[in-house]
Amino acid sequence: MIYLKTEDEIDLIKESAQVLGKAHAEVAVWVNPGVATKRLDSIAEEYIKDFGGIPSFKGFNNFPASLCISVNEVVVHGFPSGYILKDGDIISIDCGVKLNGYHSDSAYTYPVGEVSKEVMDLLTTTKRSLYKGIDQAVDGLRMGDIGYAIQSYVEDRGYSVVRELVGHGVGRELHESPEVPNYGKRGKGVKLREGMVLAIEPMINLGTKAVVQERDGWTIRTTDRKYSAHFEHTVVVRKGKAEILTTFDYIEKVTANTSLMVEVK
Repeated sequence: MIYLKTEDEIDLIKESAQVLGKAHAEVAVWVNPGVATKRLDSIAEEYIKDFGGIPSFKGFNNFPASLCISVNEVVVHGFPSGYILKDGDIISIDCGVKLNGYHSDSAYTYPVGEVSKEVMDLLTTTKRSLYKGIDQAVDGLRMGDIGYAIQSYVEDRGYSVVRELVGHGVGRELHESPEVPNYGKRGKGVKLREGMVLAIEPMINLGTKAVVQERDGWTIRTTDRKYSAHFEHTVVVRKGKAEILTTFDYIEKVTANTSLMVEVK
């Protein structure tokens, strides 16, 4: 069942999203060569709890951490660990916050140190594709319009779209209906209605779209071991123009004029 959110519920998700955005920024400061990914997880968890939130991911289906940390060829659902970030890596940080009974969910992929132009172009294209999808989250359009906008944008530039993993509804539960694929056909799928709150999250690969799940039951990586990028916002479907509930503003304040900045013009 798809739940349409009231304005009061949307305001509560916005409050959650503010804590989430600031938690992301706290972590972004530490994304540097020489830092262990488990250190990033502890920073996020402490910040979220200090502001009265609950890390949405920790304990969700027994997931062991507050962040999904996915490095290089890992698409999503990577575990924080003792892995030490090094120059040339990319790292996707996916985080959720539950506050006042409502979840928000967002992800951002960072370059670590100096990365190649090929890799930076992947990050920039993936981030741009997120906004292409959000532009279609409008009352009266269809879910396929979101997916088509993302898919056509990235495939025209030589990248591939992961099929096995999709976005989702967000609200009292971290994952609600409907699913939000990053591929599709215009005019097809669930009709979008004002009040739907959706996590739109393109997962875009430098190489093949094929992925595999590791034996830990969570970690998803590309089969060709080429890099994958992931950006995500929680948005509400509106008439005329979608409203973005999560924010990258805090991230972009701390990454401005640094190698971490993924700029979209």
